[in-house]
Amino acid sequence: MPPDLTVPVLLLLLLAAFAAGWIDAVVGGGGLLQLPALLLVPGLSPVQALATNKLGSIFGTSTSALTYYRRARPDLRTALPMAAVALVGSFGGASIAAALPVAVFKPVIVVALITVATITVLRPALGASTSLRFSGHAHYRAAIAVGLAIGVYDGVLGPGTGTFLVIAMVSLLGYDFVQASAKAKIVNFSTNLGALLYFAPHGAVLWGLGLLLGIANTSGSYLGSRMAISQGTRFIRTVFLVVVAALIVKVGHDVWVENLAPLIG
Repeated sequence: MPPDLTVPVLLLLLLAAFAAGWIDAVVGGGGLLQLPALLLVPGLSPVQALATNKLGSIFGTSTSALTYYRRARPDLRTALPMAAVALVGSFGGASIAAALPVAVFKPVIVVALITVATITVLRPALGASTSLRFSGHAHYRAAIAVGLAIGVYDGVLGPGTGTFLVIAMVSLLGYDFVQASAKAKIVNFSTNLGALLYFAPHGAVLWGLGLLLGIANTSGSYLGSRMAISQGTRFIRTVFLVVVAALIVKVGHDVWVENLAPLIG
């Protein structure tokens, strides 16, 4: 536990972890709350914050994955291969994160998010029911490609990984929002695990703080997954659009600060 961690900051972290677990369980993107909250801890480096965030999140993703599996019965023939390649991709992404110019990717992410939000608003039927775009081996190849790409993204950058998984499964693979969210939790568990397998041996994880965050994250995740399953596609679609909007604001601000402001100044 960080020596300078005060009780008010710890309570804020636990509240953020609970809310992040709820958001992650419904549609992904909980890292928008949990990771910035960790950066408020005095003396915590960005790498320690990222690694500890992964530890807290893995408890929530495992809880929501199990809840979704019991109630929504996602197709494991698709989810498990995606999870396997996502784990490898996340480990590789974490190992090269320090060497990549992260700021280069963020403008592309903003454009992608705006495009997805626009399509989702203009096409209300998108994700309302499952209508797979591919069949047979082509479906599994597409699913594995999605798992690998988003696994690498989670290792390198991270924010909104669950949201991008849902985006890909709805728009590229053709799942409805409930089934997409169910599979996304299984894959997201693997991306968290892959990053942890890299960070843990390097001593970047604060285990005590991460376990406390994990308890709070698990509580929020359990509540969120049950609400998502009971409320159905319309509820998930609404939360999805809210989270995507928040991602656009957050990553758009980063693009302004890192890419555009220096050119103007």
